[in-house]
Amino acid sequence: MGTSYETDVVAWAREQAALLRAGKLSAIDALHIADEIEDVGKSEQREFTSRMAVLLAHLLKWQFEPSRRSKSRQFTIGTQRKEVAYILNEAPSLGAKFNDDAWLDIVWSKARGIANNEAGLDLDVLPEALPWTVDNVLSQEFHPE
Repeated sequence: MGTSYETDVVAWAREQAALLRAGKLSAIDALHIADEIEDVGKSEQREFTSRMAVLLAHLLKWQFEPSRRSKSRQFTIGTQRKEVAYILNEAPSLGAKFNDDAWLDIVWSKARGIANNEAGLDLDVLPEALPWTVDNVLSQEFHPE
């Protein structure tokens, strides 16, 4: 075997991919490959969660800071929506997260924290639970008033 997983994961990954392509299945590091495949899914979930939290935070800032509404903020909201749509297009199974109340609660909590840290919005003023439908959140036309 060439490079060990623990020594250089990038070189190891290249070697494992070459072994798989060559059909040398008996030479692969199946345990670590399985771990890496699972990690890819976890990474996509983290990215999805992060994009949703940022989107929601900017929607909160739009609603609760009407005097600071700008083309820049509108652009950021639109960009985050496109990023979320792209992730869902690449990994449609993540759409099931919208039906997971625990996940939505975590994402909403992160969004409130971002809005508080970035804009100084008082957590006591912000809604405790997501006040908009997922369809509204993802709609390019929706901006809360």
